[in-house]
Parts: sequence; structure tokens; C-alpha cells
Amino acid sequence: MIIDASYIESLYERTKNTAAETSKALGRPLLLAEKILYTHLTGHTGSLKDIVRGKSSMKFYPDRVAMQDATAQMAMLQFIQCGKKQVAVPSSIHCDHLIRAFEGVNSDLPIAVNENREVYDFLCSAGQKYGIDFWKPGSGIIHQVVLEEYAFP
Repeated sequence: MIIDASYIESLYERTKNTAAETSKALGRPLLLAEKILYTHLTGHTGSLKDIVRGKSSMKFYPDRVAMQDATAQMAMLQFIQCGKKQVAVPSSIHCDHLIRAFEGVNSDLPIAVNENREVYDFLCSAGQKYGIDFWKPGSGIIHQVVLEEYAFP
């Protein structure tokens, strides 16, 4: 998958502006972790100075959702119940966790595909319907695929 350059540019611009506004509101420079958290903060209505580390409850929005096959089943069932037409943020399903490593890829992958066909078919069709990328069994390990295909500095 190729990520649209305008998406990356708008994300960086929003991050830069939000971090600058937050730093000004708090009256100090931000740590890297604070920049990440504050630029993903949503629904906060009070002053940023009211946020107390370790005590305040905060809501954040993600830049991306990556799901693996063992837990994506429940996540997709819950999403379908919400009645949404499409996902709100870029999302992907990776079929790697239901493959048992026993003898090697040549024998393990066909067994997993056969044993989990119904799960894979459901996740594939749900992904197509709701705009979620689907990585079939054998496409790679979720953590590596996300870094190689979706991450950017």
C-alpha cells in the first residue's frame, strides 16, 4: 500500500501546530512522549494545565489500527454492530497469529488455511466491505508488515 503524501503532510502539519499550541499553553517545552500524547488527545474541554499525570483520564485517537486474526474477529463483530459504513482511520487485518509453527511454512501454512478458512473468509470480506486492508495468511508477521508497509518517520 502506498500512503498518500498529502495525508502525511497534513498529519505532520497538525502535529507541529498542536505541539506548539500545547507547549505555549503549558508554558514549557514538551517531551517527545508528551508531543505524541497531546497531539492525539481528543474530547478534552478544560485547560491543559488541569491534566495531572497519573490521575487524569484522557481519550486519544489513533493514526492507524492494526489487528491480528485471533482478536480481529471480535473487533470486527463489534465494529459491525456500530452500523458504520467505513472505518474512521486507516486500518489493517493481518493473518499471522492463528498459524501454528510446528514443522515449517510448507506444511504449517496449508494446515492453518484449512483449519481457519471460515475466520479468514470472514475477515477478508469484512475488510473489503469496511475499507480495511487485509493481509492473508503467509503475508508476513503483523509487526514487520506494519513497519515496512505503513510506517513513516
